[in-house]
Amino acid sequence: MRCPVFRSSTCTPFLLSALISLSGPVYPQAMPAPPAAAPAAPAPRPPVVVSGVVPDEATRQAILGQVRQLYGAEQVVDRLGVAASSAPPQWGENVRKLITADLKSVHKGHLKVTGNVVDLVGETDSDAQKDKLSRTLTASLNPTYTVNNRLQVVASPQDRIDSVLAGKIVEFESGSAVLTPLGRQVLDALVPVLAGLQGRRMQVIGHTDGSGARSANVQLSQARAEAVRAYLAARGVPADGIQTQGLGPDQPVASNGTAEGRAKNRRIEFKVLP
Repeated sequence: MRCPVFRSSTCTPFLLSALISLSGPVYPQAMPAPPAAAPAAPAPRPPVVVSGVVPDEATRQAILGQVRQLYGAEQVVDRLGVAASSAPPQWGENVRKLITADLKSVHKGHLKVTGNVVDLVGETDSDAQKDKLSRTLTASLNPTYTVNNRLQVVASPQDRIDSVLAGKIVEFESGSAVLTPLGRQVLDALVPVLAGLQGRRMQVIGHTDGSGARSANVQLSQARAEAVRAYLAARGVPADGIQTQGLGPDQPVASNGTAEGRAKNRRIEFKVLP
């Protein structure tokens, strides 16, 4: 019996640990900024470890090739061996059917194939994604295979960011892109959450109220978004994973006719990208 994707008590499995280890480092909330001349280097993405044994070299190369195509060759660690023994019919082909883009939605988990039994363990962002994975895996295999979906649903990256920012404002000095102490405090609280989103890109969007010239407001909102990116990068969040955009007064969330509404419209928005 062959075991490629993941661990079993009866044989060595094929393990994709990229699905297992996507948590990344956690940065302290009050970490001092390094000098401007020494920006933080982008943190490496967690590796995808492919391990276990397969029936032959052709199957090994086919599985590794598909994993490398999905995650990128530089991210894949090859620990997959070959040992001659019997395997279920078209076993290697069935294993490759499981290695799809949907697996990238699984974090802190693993996929294990032991003979005709498939175990999927880890975390995903929603019940809908969990159900989709079950349907996709089951539909890709013949009826002799059993799929055990042991995924746990956790808050999505966007939900985690929104939870930290709830009721808070990334505050700037009036009319400028200089963060206030309160604004820096809010961003410091956000750093550990962003550090846990290794491999995910996000967008920082600046907004203003409707007071003044639109062109000046667009420039100010862009400068503020870039100031947020620079501050986060100084605290270890990879800058190359952060896009910035300044929309000025174009997307208000409240009326600009009141002081309260204008205050709500002056904001920084964080959006996790697909």
